[in-house]
Amino acid sequence: MFNVVLVEPEIPPNTGNIGRLCLATQSTLHLVRPLGFSTNDRALKRAGLDYWKEVDRREWNSLGELQSTQSSAARYFYLTTKATRPYYTISFQPGDYLVFGRETKGLPEGLLKTHPDNLITIPMHGTRSLNLATAVAIVLFEAVRQITSSVHSQAGFRH
Repeated sequence: MFNVVLVEPEIPPNTGNIGRLCLATQSTLHLVRPLGFSTNDRALKRAGLDYWKEVDRREWNSLGELQSTQSSAARYFYLTTKATRPYYTISFQPGDYLVFGRETKGLPEGLLKTHPDNLITIPMHGTRSLNLATAVAIVLFEAVRQITSSVHSQAGFRH
């Protein structure tokens, strides 16, 4: 349904949990190297439980490599605490790419500067950031909610 991109993830349990989120939403997990762990890591598999082998997962040497394999019409949204536009103001579409950075540093500044119109954030108070798996869950499930609501509305379902 969607594409979740983790740029240089560092913490295996976060990635394992995000893999489960992707499986639950029929989304693809894209891992951009370098990874801070091996995909055979025990903690990664423990967080992903026995679902890890079922996750639609792809690995890339760079974000540019991933983007070069996609249509120029592909939509990328970059999650950062340095943006002011809330994630819930986006009208998500199936196939969108939700791009998240490293747990300790977020996305590279250069990337943020080259995509100012596609930066979104999770509004929060009293903390600099959220756990990566939590942030992915918030945005991914809002995107799914929008698509599901749209489908139900078109089919005449009431919410």
